Amino acid sequence: MSRRQRLIVVLVLNVGLVVGLLVVGVTAHSIAVLAEGGDYLLDAAGVAVALVAIWLAARPATRTRSAGHPNATSVAALINAGWLLMLELLVAGAALDRLVTRRVPVDGLPVLVMSGVAAVAMLAGALVLRADEEDEEDEEDGERDLSVAAVLLDTVADAAAAAGVAVVGAIILATGGWYWLDPAVALTIAVVVAYHALALIRKILTRLRPV
Repeated sequence: MSRRQRLIVVLVLNVGLVVGLLVVGVTAHSIAVLAEGGDYLLDAAGVAVALVAIWLAARPATRTRSAGHPNATSVAALINAGWLLMLELLVAGAALDRLVTRRVPVDGLPVLVMSGVAAVAMLAGALVLRADEEDEEDEEDGERDLSVAAVLLDTVADAAAAAGVAVVGAIILATGGWYWLDPAVALTIAVVVAYHALALIRKILTRLRPV
């Protein structure tokens, strides 16, 4: 399976999960599930950007245009990581608001089921992308790795976040309360993912910096 095909698989997974997560997030009053849905929507856009960048980088030179810019996929990775960072800041703000100002009942069962499905789907997507790094046929110049790395980061983060939210749903279902766990876990996930997004952004900017 080529790099482009692997990215398409992850794109389909993200798009397929967005609607379900948003519906469950609204009906179950779960800010964590809504954050998952928004994250997957932005991730789908990020994968699309990475696919376009790979296409641009692979274009041969002609009389009217030069070959694809060698930094195209690094720029795509930067856009993807930047989107992820902005989203996590919004999630953190919403989670803090709910923790401090109000107590909203959350329906644990749909949160558990939908987030469990999302965790399994994103884990499968992460394994598909991880295989790209071990496929010698796709290792051409090393420059494309950052574009796939940004998508892989998003996918692993999605799987971990979904698993955490599923656990929260199970606890809320079992206790009939503890609704504060929903925004608390959303806040924790946002901080962790934002930290890794910042690290990736620094790495990309270092590569893009002129020598």
